[in-house]
Amino acid sequence: MSTRPADAAWPIPVRGTRPATPDPALVAELAQVSSATACAKLHADGIRRTFVQGPVPLVDGHRVTGVARTLQFMPQREDVATGLGQEDVEKHTALWEVLEVVEPGDVLVVQAFGSPFSGCFGDMLVRYFQRKGGAGIVVDGYIRDAPRVRQLGVPIWCRGTTPHYASQSELFPWAYDVPVAVGGVLCLPGDLVVADDDGAVVVPAGKAAAVVAEARDHEEWEVFSRRRIDEGARLSDYYPLTRATRAEYEQWRRHER
Repeated sequence: MSTRPADAAWPIPVRGTRPATPDPALVAELAQVSSATACAKLHADGIRRTFVQGPVPLVDGHRVTGVARTLQFMPQREDVATGLGQEDVEKHTALWEVLEVVEPGDVLVVQAFGSPFSGCFGDMLVRYFQRKGGAGIVVDGYIRDAPRVRQLGVPIWCRGTTPHYASQSELFPWAYDVPVAVGGVLCLPGDLVVADDDGAVVVPAGKAAAVVAEARDHEEWEVFSRRRIDEGARLSDYYPLTRATRAEYEQWRRHER
């Protein structure tokens, strides 16, 4: 049964443009930065909305850093597309197409409006994503086939699980490689994503190098501060560092190196 009227009001899937891939060395350096540090450094640089609110790790302890490949779900409308026909129709949508263009190291970032009635990914699709070299998935919505998906070991951040297939109820895979809104955050194709147990953070591509440079110093002095606090020092002296304890830290760092 077709779910696409012959005279559909809008041609889908919508295909965007994939920007140039960032330097792999930069991505590798960013992988050493926690989501909390990335979020804090971007906030200090004036980028205030970077935390993807809602999605949490499907499996605790997973972390991923990679280039954003985006997928956009939109509300169904009967003169464009509905979910009748399940995979027979879905395999001609943005959901299937984006999996064919996934590159090794990509993080798939999915706009799904937090809908519990759309299982954006299940066992077969995650399995194929993994085979293509995808690094992880951040979906502002739900997935299905949770036991099998967990066994695959692909890092996934989502709002929860559902028995529904992707277009069963209210959403339909609409576009890929386009800007998406996830958890109140704008994610552009080619941005970078840092995700761990604290959540997922979108790092604008043009800010990634600065985040790496600033985070390296931040995370190094935090190692020093933890040691001093564990030794009985006052929190206010070592978090954050004062002028005096910054000088102490610089001396410690020279010695440690």
